[in-house]
Amino acid sequence: MLITFKTKAYADITMFGDVGKQLLKMMGMSGTVPGALKPEDLPAALENLETALARIPRKVEPAGDDDDDQPRVGLHTRAGPLLDLLRAAIAADKHVRWE
Repeated sequence: MLITFKTKAYADITMFGDVGKQLLKMMGMSGTVPGALKPEDLPAALENLETALARIPRKVEPAGDDDDDQPRVGLHTRAGPLLDLLRAAIAADKHVRWE
């Protein structure tokens, strides 16, 4: 499953469903897909997400024993585009929705 976050103020952001739901919960949402936030609710959601991310240590995970032997991407890195989308929506006073 994939989740796509959308707003008229920024490009669409698509991420894996498990990561997207985790970030939604960190924002204070239920994790239900689809969903939406009104412009007036975005600052609190952004603050919740930033606070939750600050509590999680940043880890650089080494390459594993998997076939592709690539380093894993941490939650802070995965959250970056969503943080940018939320900030853009707040600045433009636009809704954010996800599906």
